[in-house]
This record gives sequence, structure tokens and C-alpha cells, in this order.
Amino acid sequence: MGKKGKKEKKGRGAEKTAAKMEKKVSKRSRKEEEDLEALIAHFQTLDAKRTQIVETPCPPPSPRLNASLSVHPEKDELILFGGEYFNGQKTFLYNELYVYNIRKDAWTKVDIPSPPPRRCAHQAVVVPQGGGQLWVFGGEFASPNGEQFYHYKDLWVLHLATKTWEQVKSTGGPSGRSGHRMVAWKRQLILFGGFHESTRDYIYYNDVYAFNLDTFTWSKLSPSGMGPTPRSGCQMSVTPQGGIVIYGGYSKQRVKKDMDKGTRHSDMFLLKPEDGREDKWVWTRMNPSGVKPTPRSGFSVAMAPNHQTLFFGGVCDEEEEESLAGEFFNDLYFYDATRNRWFEGQLKGPKSEKKKRRRGRREEPEGGSKLACGGAGTQAPVEVVKEVVTEDGTVVTIKQVLSAPGSAGQPQSEDEDSLEEAGSPTSGPCPRSNTMLAVKHGVLYVYGGMFEAGDRQVTLSDLHCLDLHRMEAWKTLVEMDPETQEWLEETDSEEDSEEVEGAEGGDEDEDEDSGEESGAED
Repeated sequence: MGKKGKKEKKGRGAEKTAAKMEKKVSKRSRKEEEDLEALIAHFQTLDAKRTQIVETPCPPPSPRLNASLSVHPEKDELILFGGEYFNGQKTFLYNELYVYNIRKDAWTKVDIPSPPPRRCAHQAVVVPQGGGQLWVFGGEFASPNGEQFYHYKDLWVLHLATKTWEQVKSTGGPSGRSGHRMVAWKRQLILFGGFHESTRDYIYYNDVYAFNLDTFTWSKLSPSGMGPTPRSGCQMSVTPQGGIVIYGGYSKQRVKKDMDKGTRHSDMFLLKPEDGREDKWVWTRMNPSGVKPTPRSGFSVAMAPNHQTLFFGGVCDEEEEESLAGEFFNDLYFYDATRNRWFEGQLKGPKSEKKKRRRGRREEPEGGSKLACGGAGTQAPVEVVKEVVTEDGTVVTIKQVLSAPGSAGQPQSEDEDSLEEAGSPTSGPCPRSNTMLAVKHGVLYVYGGMFEAGDRQVTLSDLHCLDLHRMEAWKTLVEMDPETQEWLEETDSEEDSEEVEGAEGGDEDEDEDSGEESGAED
């Protein structure tokens, strides 16, 4: 009795501490968010000038990360919304909506009246009802100087059939946050985790909410059992058995004044209804077998064929006071929930090369640029490691696995769908984090993201695809040369008014605003 009582008292103490921290963060951030609300309202005034739906054929979208890339449930289309871009001095946020037609290999910019405010690190989920709906919750906005943050707690739905945005207002939902995860489960949206940050404080969440798509009401779930610790940027996917898997993620905690310690989680949990009841849930710790991904943050997830979860890329930062060694990845992993097993995605190469396939070996690049991304294919899998030491002593390690892609003129098989005709075999996407993934007709699409070279952040706008049934070779649909990207050195002071004017002026800048870089937690 004594031990049990002591344990329960300790548990209640932890809950009180978390509640106090959230109250403290809320109090300090309330003033910041009030300041930012005026700026958000300014941009919404600009958006209000849109009075009709305008669809304009356009080039591929500009570079960005922490956007959402979703699959249309009825058409061969991918839907890109939001995101951010950092040019060295300020971060631009977007609320643009782009549609990529897979068969035509063509982009269209869709301007719709009264869209959600600009944001990044939100979550978007597509459901089939009503001709298709894209549900968007939360995300992040930041001040022009990147020092103040606003975390949204709004819920929006894009009706795909009519191309109209609608804000759905319902009480009892999650607090403002970004870096959370959300999935469609039966006729509900299930949301987990995320974080909220102000200038001086931050808090990570491990709460769970459900939004009923029939009644348009939120409810907070209180699962039994020991669940994941607070985190953001995790994997969240629905299993064929009707459970929800949470894997990995990132969190940080203050170890002493002005010093934080980040944690890359690598544990896995299963959330499922208890005894078949949808109003009662339970957490269970899982120990999957197989080849697991190395611990990392900033990875991306999509649902692959056969109800498997696909895991791509990410970064492993070694946090030190004087240097930051960031190892970026472009590897593929699959999690099979039916077997509770991880396995690494290995490309087979074109059919003519299958019998000659060899295991990867480490090679040193010859004359490679520190910003090189992608490139010509090789005849055997090669792991390339680039270590860059900048003038200020920063060490950046970039790791890239080049799988055998075959020659660009490789003929296609007769049963290959026309959507595969665009692009040519390449070494695939370079190592990156915070990229956007989508799977349609068993084909994986990888768009954008970022990697770092010294103090420079390279934001990407390339688009690649991979047939997950054949697993033969990547194809590049949109190329990008990172060397051509604008990069401005930091300045000691910038006037907010000048930045706001920049966000209003010009065709591209009219749809941009400034914000803060998002890191591993997104």
C-alpha cells in the first residue's frame, strides 16, 4: 500500500509540474501571440482580396520544407499546402495551394478565397467523404525577426469537389501547437503530441485528441497504460488491425540556465481501443524486430502498399557548444505492423542488372561539391560520406546512399503505367530532412526538404518518385541545383516594416511572410 500510494503521489506530482509549466508557458507566450495576431490579420486582409477561385498553370513550387503533401482520394493528383523557406536572414511562410497532376506531370496554383493563414509544421489528412476533404490542424507562424512564435489551434477543411476552404470551429480541442501528428481513424481524426514554444520557454505534449467527422466535435482521450513521453515530429500510422502506432520523435529539456538537451526518441507504442470500445483506449509498449532506422529527427512518413509504413530521411545532430555535426539521410525503411517488423528498403536496380546486384561499399567522392544534390547514377550501390569543415570550425557530415539506377535510356515494360513516363532514372533524392512524402498507385513521391552545409541551410524544391512495387530505381521529375539558391548573410538589425513590405510586394512575395526556422521538432 505504501509503495503504491507513493507511486500514485509521484504521478500526481508529475502531472502538477506539467500543468504548472504549461501555465507558465501560456502566460509568457500570450503577450507574444497577441503581438503576432495583428501581423496575421494583416496577411489575412491580403488574402481577403481573393474573391473567386483562380487556377493557374505554373512552374513547380518554390523551395520549401515543413509543408504538407497529400493524395487526392479520387484523382491522380497531389496537393501541396503551406511550408516555409529560409534565405539566411528571414523565413517566409506560405498558405499557397498547389496541385500536381501525376499523369500530365504538370503543376497548377489554385487560389481559393478565405484560405487558412500562412503556416508550416501543420498536419493535413485526406478523407474520402463528400468527394474528398483535406483536413488541416495547427502549425506555426513567426514574427518577421524570427524571435516570436504563434502556434495555431484552428481546424480547417478543404472541400476538394468544390474547391472551398471552411474553418470548423469546435470547443474542447487541442491547444495551439506544431510538430504534432494526425491520422484518419474510421470516421475520426486522431491527434497526438507536438510542441509549443515562446521566446523563453517551450513545452512538449503527449496528449491525444479525437475529432468526430460526423458530429464535428473534439474529445480528449485518456488512454490507460504507460504511453510515450512528450514529443513532436514522430511517426504516427494506422495498422491493419485498427491500432495506431507511435514511433520516435524529438523533444528537449532544460538541463541548466540557457542550455537545453535534445532527445531523439526511438521507442514504439501501440494505441488501440480497449475491448473494442471506441471511448476507451489503451497504450502498449512495442518491441519490433528487424532492421530499425538509426535514431534521428526530421524524418518523414507515408503509407506504402500492403498497409506498411514508409520511413524516409531525417537528420542526426550532434549538439555541442562549439560545433554542430549534422548527418543527413536519404535511406528508406518500412515498418510492417502485421509482423511487427522493420526492414530496410533496398533498390533492386533495372531488370537487366538484377543478377549482378552487389552490396553497397563506401567510396570517397571525387571533386564533389559540398552542396551537391542527386546526380548521375552509378552501376552499384555506393555510400558517399561528405564531411565539410567551414571557416568557423563547424563540422557537417552529409551521408548519401546511391543505389544502382540503370541507364537513362532503359526501356519500360509494357505493363508500366503512363504516370511513370515522366523523368529519368537517377540516384534519387539527396540526404535531407523535413521533406514531404506521398504515395499514389504504389509510387512514392518525395518533394523538397532541407539539408545544411556549414551555416547555410539549403531548402529544396526537387521532386522524385519511386515505384514501391518494383523498387528498381528513382526517377527525377523536377531537378534542382542547390548552388543557384539565394543565400543572404545575417545582418545585425533589420526593420520589421521593411520585411512586411517585402512580404507584400511582387508576385511571389505577395504570398510570403517572415518567420522562424523550424528544426528537428517539426
